[in-house]
Amino acid sequence: MERRILDYTLVPVGMIMMVTYHLWLLYRIIKHPSKTVIGVNAVNRRFWVRAMMEDASKNGVLAVQTLRNNIMASTLLASTAIMLSSLIAVLMSNGSRERPALVFVYGDRSEFGVSMKFFSILVCFLLAFLLTVQSIRYYSHASILINVPLKKMSHHLTPEYVARSVNWGSYFWSLGLRAFYFSFPLFFWIFGPIPMFMCCFVLVSVLYFLDANLEFGISHDGDEDDHKDEELMIRN
Repeated sequence: MERRILDYTLVPVGMIMMVTYHLWLLYRIIKHPSKTVIGVNAVNRRFWVRAMMEDASKNGVLAVQTLRNNIMASTLLASTAIMLSSLIAVLMSNGSRERPALVFVYGDRSEFGVSMKFFSILVCFLLAFLLTVQSIRYYSHASILINVPLKKMSHHLTPEYVARSVNWGSYFWSLGLRAFYFSFPLFFWIFGPIPMFMCCFVLVSVLYFLDANLEFGISHDGDEDDHKDEELMIRN
């Protein structure tokens, strides 16, 4: 019973840590996008789409090749996710006799606990597959729309609409990658709640330095000025 207490305390605390960080990141992206890498990239993609569409005959090949590279990256993640999902499903279908005996694990080693660990990893990989497939969908639409000349565009099809499709493709790709990140602590959970909690702490620390745009944030004096500059960047 003492070993199960660790699973009942450290595992929820680690997952709350991961979820809380991503909720904070979502707030920063919405309110202060210039202070996050995701927000800055979204604004730059809008500029890139408009630059590509201003001269579609000259930049059309470059735009399609760039989107094709993004589609290939999303396809690779989707293929990896569905392959790992199949592997986890095979491991779950096998009996406990065929699984390696994790005697050194200090935590819950019951059959139900092991099944929950594998099922959690399976959910992460399936979610990553669905998100990356949606990324491929948006990138595929954008690869066709980006070659439409600006002169022949109607009020329904604008560079902003195309940029929105490209950004949504990137957002879904980032979410699929986050699902892979969430699978790391769940994988370490197989070896016990202590490695899982340590992995959550290390992963949140690493993701902060990858997501925060520290250089841009230092160059501004106040949050009010940041918000005004972000609005001007988005409008342009």
